[in-house]
Amino acid sequence: YGSQTGTAQGVAERICREARRLHFNTKLCAMDDYKPIGELIRQKLAIFVCSTTGQGDEPDNMKVFWKFLLRKNLPSNSLESMKFGVLGLGDSSYQKYYFVGKRLHKRLLQLGGKAIVPLGLGDEQHDLGHDYVIDPWLRSLWDEALQILPIPNGLQPIPADVLPPPKYTTVPVTSELPNIVSGRKNDINDVTNYSQTKPFMASLISCGRVTNEDHFQDTRLVELCIKHSGINFTPGDVCMLQPHNLTENVDFFFQLFPNLSAEAKFTLQPTDPDIELPLKSILPLPCTLKQCVEVLWDIQSIPGRYFFELLSHFSPDSEEGNLEKEKLFELSTGEGQQEFYDYCNRPRRNILEVLYDFRHTAPNIPLEYLFDLFPTIKPRAFSIASSCDVMPDKIQILMAVVKYKSKLLVAPRLGLCSNWITRLKDNEKAVSYTHLTLPTNREV
Repeated sequence: YGSQTGTAQGVAERICREARRLHFNTKLCAMDDYKPIGELIRQKLAIFVCSTTGQGDEPDNMKVFWKFLLRKNLPSNSLESMKFGVLGLGDSSYQKYYFVGKRLHKRLLQLGGKAIVPLGLGDEQHDLGHDYVIDPWLRSLWDEALQILPIPNGLQPIPADVLPPPKYTTVPVTSELPNIVSGRKNDINDVTNYSQTKPFMASLISCGRVTNEDHFQDTRLVELCIKHSGINFTPGDVCMLQPHNLTENVDFFFQLFPNLSAEAKFTLQPTDPDIELPLKSILPLPCTLKQCVEVLWDIQSIPGRYFFELLSHFSPDSEEGNLEKEKLFELSTGEGQQEFYDYCNRPRRNILEVLYDFRHTAPNIPLEYLFDLFPTIKPRAFSIASSCDVMPDKIQILMAVVKYKSKLLVAPRLGLCSNWITRLKDNEKAVSYTHLTLPTNREV
């Protein structure tokens, strides 16, 4: 997969889950992590999921892979033994929102690869989201894939009502943990390309409002200190901020899970060698459950359909539980897409609100499965609004504070990053808060 914000990775994980139910042996990785790249010629079947960033740019974690595919010395029959499918994801509010998926599909064909399904293109702006395209695309994919690699005799597809294993197992840690700070300390001698895995930990200088108090839009001028970072930027660059969950949402989480201890300490072990642990720059291990809720899980996000499918496995065997289970399963099916849209996407109902609606089921979720249910908080991109020549020791960004009311819900919708950063105190050290990343590609 090639993913900038994690959407393509989530879709790739869904494809792997469905493939395992059909007894395929799968390997999931970012395109740049596929080593050695030359092994691609020996793959019988490969599925590529990629998103488009900025103005038609490829995501950071597929740049090396894409550069390799573009080599002019690659024979035109390099991939003649490989069958493939490409699923491109984009956002039609941008001009070149399908650019990467289309280019990748075309290049694989040029190298001799054989597409078993037409190019799939999912638009995030569609009322039903990417699933509107992904659902029929996957049905066609599995029909063709099973013709190429049939299920072995004596095996049947694993039913959807069978609970899959979790991504991680939690191992309790009994010894006292030191005071853990999310992130890494800045090293003034470490002047390098910063990334999400190796961020520069900035501190907040100020976050003053620039619009009048009586204006409907609260816009802030955010200033971040980058002294001794060695960072240089030009017009068109962006910085990435890694927010934390709001305090009230963290408190609400533990109200929904009264049986879980906020100070429970554990480390994680993947149940599959191909599954990566969370980034240490965001969540150091060992950790506490409270740290996961504060910095890792995006509990304010809108859940996807798999969330409801997985949640349905934990409904209790009672009248209320059976009703919840039936409703959860309905929302997870392709036939229930319109109801899913009306319940989740239209009012922008977040994960915590859904768990409250299904509060007979929520307390039964084992700790390990919370890592499968909740997506991770993704960094937010902001265009830089200052000049490195004029202010080399700080970065300025203009940020609109997102707060609005939904017609269907009483509680106002709060943007995660904008409301989080406005609550920070001036000069508060961002070692435990702000990750600043300058991508190597220029984004507007």
